[in-house]
Amino acid sequence: MFEQTFKNIDDILWKDSGCSTELDYAEQSSWILFLKWLDDYEKDKETKAKLENKKFKPTLNKEFQWSTWAIVKDKAGKIDFNKTLTGPDLKKFVDEKLFPYLSSFRNNAESFDTLEYKIGEIFSELKNKLQDGYTLRDVVNEVDNLQFQSNEQKHELSALYEDKIKNMGNAGRNGGEYYTPRPLIKSIIKVIDPKVGETVYDGAVGSAGFLVEAFEHMSKSKSLTTSELKTLKTKSFYGAEKKTLAYIIGIMNMILHGIESPNIIHQNTLETNIQEIQNKDRVDVILANPPFGGKEKTNIQENFPIKTSETAYLFLQHFIKKLKIGGRCGVVIKNTFLSNTDNASIALRKQLLEECNLFAVLDLPGGAFLGTGVKTVVLFFEKGKPTKKLWYYQLNVERNMGKTNSLNENDLEDFIQLFKTQKMSDNSWSIDIDKFNSKTFDLSAQNPNVVKVVDERAPEKIIYEIEELDRQSNKILKSIKEIL
Repeated sequence: MFEQTFKNIDDILWKDSGCSTELDYAEQSSWILFLKWLDDYEKDKETKAKLENKKFKPTLNKEFQWSTWAIVKDKAGKIDFNKTLTGPDLKKFVDEKLFPYLSSFRNNAESFDTLEYKIGEIFSELKNKLQDGYTLRDVVNEVDNLQFQSNEQKHELSALYEDKIKNMGNAGRNGGEYYTPRPLIKSIIKVIDPKVGETVYDGAVGSAGFLVEAFEHMSKSKSLTTSELKTLKTKSFYGAEKKTLAYIIGIMNMILHGIESPNIIHQNTLETNIQEIQNKDRVDVILANPPFGGKEKTNIQENFPIKTSETAYLFLQHFIKKLKIGGRCGVVIKNTFLSNTDNASIALRKQLLEECNLFAVLDLPGGAFLGTGVKTVVLFFEKGKPTKKLWYYQLNVERNMGKTNSLNENDLEDFIQLFKTQKMSDNSWSIDIDKFNSKTFDLSAQNPNVVKVVDERAPEKIIYEIEELDRQSNKILKSIKEIL
């Protein structure tokens, strides 16, 4: 039922002139889904308050609650069409009253980590793109069929929303920026193994895939007390996102996975001078796939000791500074970081090796990220002690990866198992740090187990053999012509 409802919503949005891409579908369905979720969430809170004989104060004024404007029902539970807005009246209410009211929460909320502030930020950055009020009515009717109450319902809805994000990522480059393959995320998290009570951070949140998967991993790692569950939901996951659509989708994704008040801020992480990061700002775990290939302006570069326009290199400096001593990080970066000869690359590799224990490098095949052939690696490191030995794993997937046969968890199982003991294999090897060049700190992932076949024949012999093959081919062709 839920899957069909999501399909129906996309079919409806497709007909509206204000929505033309998967990105628009995700954005517009997200704000409507959010308001329906909020209505169910408030109903649960009200029920609990009554059972505990406590007063309940709703977040939204009566006029702006879902049951007042979206779907108005009579005492029998049937839709009251005389009171339920539609067409131009519905669009006018949403554009001129609902959005301005909700966006005002950003200025009136007590602090940025409250649900009220999140509501204000979401609706300050969004606008209703649906041009037809009747189309809007159809979408609202579909969303009203969804229930966000039982754990089973929330799990199914979160899974469907993940599919929507994945489709958005496959729709084009812009969407792809927000989506990292979930099997890869899960494998990174298994290696880093965040514990309940630790803080987890992603400075390039995107669709919040790393944070929601970390939440799933930590919530299933042990039997949680009420206090631990509250800590996990409210004080464990932090991050920032620069782009508006990604920020909104990330928040919605976290909410649907059970993180009710995401500690995500809407800002460019790189605008923060890393020298201003204090102990109170540091975290236990960082999980991220920051954007790479960007060309950051000079004023942004001034926030970092190692000056470079490469976005990913600035993020890596931020992550090292942001970690607590003993903190762990798993970060995706282009494989050229390991060997580039520019001053910034060399200086950053030197800093990483001297300030952190770079304990593993996962070398990924070119097709790991759909829609791009860019080669990437995952760096795993712990802050506070220098690197002594580096363990590599080269992932070999013996198939052409595409939309129907993308990277899966089975592909990464050997890596996970070998990492536990850091054993040697055809795909894994270790190198002592003193074996690396102390001037370039080149960390290239050259698998020593791959036997290079060297052709020892003299050039004259190779030429003779080629000419002999040509003579044989011509002889065969002549015989065929004679037969024909």
